[in-house]
Amino acid sequence: MTNSSIPLQAASIEPVNAVAPPTLLQFDPRKVPFVAGGVEGLPAVSAVQLTAQALRARFATPPAWTPELRRDPRMTDRVPAQAAVLVPIVQRPQGATVLLTERTSNLSTHSGQVAFPGGRVDPEDANIAAAALREAWEEVGLSAQYIEVLGNLPTYTTVTSFIVTPVVALVQPDFELTINPYEVAQAFEVPLAWLMDPANHRHHTVPAPDGTRRQWYSMPYQDGPDERFVWGATAGMLRNLYRFLAA
Repeated sequence: MTNSSIPLQAASIEPVNAVAPPTLLQFDPRKVPFVAGGVEGLPAVSAVQLTAQALRARFATPPAWTPELRRDPRMTDRVPAQAAVLVPIVQRPQGATVLLTERTSNLSTHSGQVAFPGGRVDPEDANIAAAALREAWEEVGLSAQYIEVLGNLPTYTTVTSFIVTPVVALVQPDFELTINPYEVAQAFEVPLAWLMDPANHRHHTVPAPDGTRRQWYSMPYQDGPDERFVWGATAGMLRNLYRFLAA
């Protein structure tokens, strides 16, 4: 499928999803041992809960829930900055999908990784949602006329000290993308039902130099001949979306 603010309850304890960008990694995340999510016995979110009507209702009246992942360990001296990403749920006739991007290799942070459209909140942005919509337009040419914002998930702080607010939205499918080649190598879609099934979530863990263990989730999706390796902060935010919808 290539190129095709309602704050919620925050956790009292912030578990660490310890993922570093490629420039800070001392390992290949694809080669780190993992445990399939299915062993946890967590159920997939049902198809009925993934309809546009059900998603609107869930964000309009959110349940009591606790985010699983809230932040990465700090691995840079960057001053913390507010950022926003759009979690675009495309309403395809065959089933909802999530629009994701692969970042170009020339970017200074998180280059080459799978990500949501998004970036730093600018002073001119009216609010977090406006920032996410602007970034989606600038990165992939996704126009706000196709987007219905549902609400926000809790913030997620990355290793590069961006405090990211995921803005979840429904997207009508008759859009056309215009990729910004400086920021985005390509855009693609992954079925929402696949992402909301813990059997497709891999839990990784690796020893850290300080004696602790770094851990994170990945969701490697086989898109024809291409493996879309969703991991790190993007996978963490999707895992939180799963927890929110499954609560």
